[in-house]
Amino acid sequence: MQHDPKALLALMPLADTLDIRIESVHPDEVVGSMAWAPERCTAAGVLHGGALVSLADCMAGICAYVNLPPGAATSTIELKINYFAAVRAGTVVAVARPLHKGRTVTVVQTSLFRTENGTDRMLVGQVIQTQVVLQ
Repeated sequence: MQHDPKALLALMPLADTLDIRIESVHPDEVVGSMAWAPERCTAAGVLHGGALVSLADCMAGICAYVNLPPGAATSTIELKINYFAAVRAGTVVAVARPLHKGRTVTVVQTSLFRTENGTDRMLVGQVIQTQVVLQ
């Protein structure tokens, strides 16, 4: 099934506020990105952890959504993040992959990578989240 990235992002107005982009959508992998910007930072020009969580939550939510049975909806019920490095420039790429596609919950792992030239990636965060399947 083909999914329109713009339509998926339209389901989450916060994604537009943060200028989150979707690169690709497949049931086994959703890839999106968000550029560093000063308005998304905390002290010393470091991208705010809340911005990183928002990117991860958007990509994992889309990953869960594209794996739903017809007529179902989803919502985050738990999210755990580990931060490994600061982001002071460039773009953060989020790669979300389902770990479990169940009847009542979906578990998604999202890896967050910093890239400054489009090719070199450094892992800056790892997220595991649970999405409830709402029938």
